[in-house]
Amino acid sequence: MIELSQKEFQRVKVIENAVAGQITVVEASGLLRLSRRQVYRLKARYRPRRWIGCGTATAGGPSRGGVPEAVRERVLALARGKYAGFNDSHLTDKLREVEGIALSRETVRRILRGGGLPSPHKRRAPRNRSRRERKPRAGMMVLADASREDWLEGRGPRLTLAGFQDDATGRVLAAGFQREPEDTVGYLRQLRSMVSRYGIPLSLYRDRHGTFQRNDKSWTLEEELAGRQGPTQLGRVLEELGIEQIAALSPQAKGRIERLWRTFQDRLISELRLAKPATLDQANAVLKNLVQDYNQRFAWRRETARATFAP
Repeated sequence: MIELSQKEFQRVKVIENAVAGQITVVEASGLLRLSRRQVYRLKARYRPRRWIGCGTATAGGPSRGGVPEAVRERVLALARGKYAGFNDSHLTDKLREVEGIALSRETVRRILRGGGLPSPHKRRAPRNRSRRERKPRAGMMVLADASREDWLEGRGPRLTLAGFQDDATGRVLAAGFQREPEDTVGYLRQLRSMVSRYGIPLSLYRDRHGTFQRNDKSWTLEEELAGRQGPTQLGRVLEELGIEQIAALSPQAKGRIERLWRTFQDRLISELRLAKPATLDQANAVLKNLVQDYNQRFAWRRETARATFAP
């Protein structure tokens, strides 16, 4: 049995009494000056006559939560090589799913910082900005956007990523790369993919790009009499489908899908760097896998019966 100091012994007795039901978790929390969550953890780890986890972390030997040096070195080698540029969460996922190294995100973060590897992203100071409430049902509103970047980092052509995201669930409904800049054909291609799989949404929240609306100042007599300009080709398709268009007044107004693109610009670029695609088709294959993974990890689970997509 491990020898404990008087303070550690008193700590064990408090947990022992909490396990036996002689005092409440709230009372134990006050006596130990710990949060209730910490007390629950100590109760779960308590073993009679062993005192594991109730003394100091180093009492009688190394901590049970310690990471072997060989594993630490392996994680650092992968972070410097194969997974260079991956953020902490993304690297944690790859270590577990691909390399068979099951560590928590916090443990991976400590290993990386301890090995002199900083986070690839700087944290932004929080802003006092109210967020628009999500729609209550899937299909009530979808968000549209496109992003032209050097997604292949010089290995192939410069590509544009266009897609749609459901506002209620965050699910990516359609997304694809194309060689051309943001245009009508790219959105029509993704619109067809979304409608064929999920149905027709009630509304579309988009920016004021010329693919969605005319931004010229030339009005015909018929348009002046009607009080509105004629739609673009894409706008006409949306009208025929009965999809209401809602124009955002600023990029911040589309914050939800803007955050999705930032996630893609982080995770997707890392996945593309790992797979090393050099063509449009290869890049879209990587994107397809990432979209499936994103929807499984991050999309809200909502009942299909509550969806409002039109058939």
